[in-house]
Amino acid sequence: MLHKTFTKNALTFEVVIVDDSSPDGTLEIAQKLQKAYTNNLVKIISRPGKLGLGTAYVAGLTECTGDRVILMDADLSHHPKFIPQMILKMNAGDFDIVSGTRYRKGGGVAGWDLKRKITSRGANFLATFLLDAGNASDLTGSFRLYKRQVLEQILPQIRSKGYAFQMEILILAKKAKMTLGEVPITFVDRIYV
Repeated sequence: MLHKTFTKNALTFEVVIVDDSSPDGTLEIAQKLQKAYTNNLVKIISRPGKLGLGTAYVAGLTECTGDRVILMDADLSHHPKFIPQMILKMNAGDFDIVSGTRYRKGGGVAGWDLKRKITSRGANFLATFLLDAGNASDLTGSFRLYKRQVLEQILPQIRSKGYAFQMEILILAKKAKMTLGEVPITFVDRIYV
């Protein structure tokens, strides 16, 4: 899906997959993709265990070469079809970060029960209220497009190792007066497990 989306939109890209010894077969699938695309399109970073989401992003950034970096879930909970919209939004508004959001008009989730929806909404409301996140509507979402220099500036300041990384990066970006745009997305509960 990534290859189709980028090729259809005439975008140059590379895929960096960070695997923390996941038991779900991520590494094996990544290796098959790497063989299928022999032009160094797919890079794999295999780590010896769960080292945290934040450190996975840092590891991936060291391997990528582009001026813009998209962070997304490899299980396709984040559909690549939203990437061109995110790029257009970044270009149109000269935003430093464009976040895919479940919580603006046109966004949403699929495959979640009511309890998970309420928990997610509640966590986002509390985080937004307590952390003064500015105009960010989806602090816990991880489908984002960054200008590379934004990540290079902010990542050394990050203290979080796990999922709080998502929130911390937006709070630090706001403090640094970086700009945030949002694109409504539909988050689909794990397609591939």
